[in-house]
Amino acid sequence: MNPFDYERAADAAGAVTTVTDRPDAVFLAGGTNLVDHLKLGVAEPDLVVDINRLELTEVEALDDGGLRIGAMVRNSDAAADPRIRRDYPMLARALLSGASGQLRNAATMGGNLLQRTRCVYFQDTSTPCNKREPGAGCSAIGGYTRYHAILGASADCVATHPSDMAVALTALDASVVVLGATGERRIPVTELHRLPGDRPEQDTVLEHGELITALELPPPRPGASTYRKIRDRASYAFALVSVAARVDVDTAGRAPVIREAAIALGGVAHKPWRARAAEVVLRGAEPTAETFLAAADAELEAAEPLDGNHFKVQMTRGAVCTVLAELTGAPEALPESTTSSAGIDHGGHS
Repeated sequence: MNPFDYERAADAAGAVTTVTDRPDAVFLAGGTNLVDHLKLGVAEPDLVVDINRLELTEVEALDDGGLRIGAMVRNSDAAADPRIRRDYPMLARALLSGASGQLRNAATMGGNLLQRTRCVYFQDTSTPCNKREPGAGCSAIGGYTRYHAILGASADCVATHPSDMAVALTALDASVVVLGATGERRIPVTELHRLPGDRPEQDTVLEHGELITALELPPPRPGASTYRKIRDRASYAFALVSVAARVDVDTAGRAPVIREAAIALGGVAHKPWRARAAEVVLRGAEPTAETFLAAADAELEAAEPLDGNHFKVQMTRGAVCTVLAELTGAPEALPESTTSSAGIDHGGHS
């Protein structure tokens, strides 16, 4: 670990000014990601600005019926908040799916959004990695790719985003409140993270020195929602595939019809992946196994699996169909092609 300067911020504006003025400065929140990177030599800042004493720790009701969650609210506290459990169950379940209880007690809502990939090559400084050192090359291409992307990757990076929480926030159409040197702005979570393109070192659209101060959830929407995570073991593992979904079914007519659907996928792309193509297929359709399969296939039409992760296409198809059947009460019997090789799920329920 390289030596660095340390400062404790007294207020958000001061923290922003300090980091903005130092090109190699970083914020320290829960430290569950940054401290690992300091130890590994992945991150080598010259200044660490501790924001743990900032008063960003409240969950507050908004005038429109939504919620504002301070960026320093701990993951465990957010998951236990009765308003989040009642009105945003997919978020509570996603939070409970992440890491161990001890880590959830330390990790913050703002920091969780900004955690970096767990690609083994990114974390191994002895291997080339475009995300860690632009222009060095991507060791994952042609390497170990079990956990890597099948959607939205590029020739420069095939890593995936590790956050469970961010997938749920993507499906919820949440926003982040960001404070920078020029003032405050709001960014939809769907637009916060970037696909790698030829600049995989840039995880988000944030400028240097911008600080997430809060997350804002829209008012609760009708329908049933959940979060399902498929992983190699039942705990302490990152998602191979995850699905956050909300479905609202109109049962007033002769046959039920899907009024609205929101789906986001995790473990399959460089950012939480909003399944827009699947949503288009679902809207106005009957909730049947065939409809669910058509929706999943529409989203996966653009999939480009690597030599070591072809199974993720089938796993994603099966996960989407299973979650949609669960939320709509439709029969779970699916066409034979969706009987997935992956029945290793069990991701957290609140």
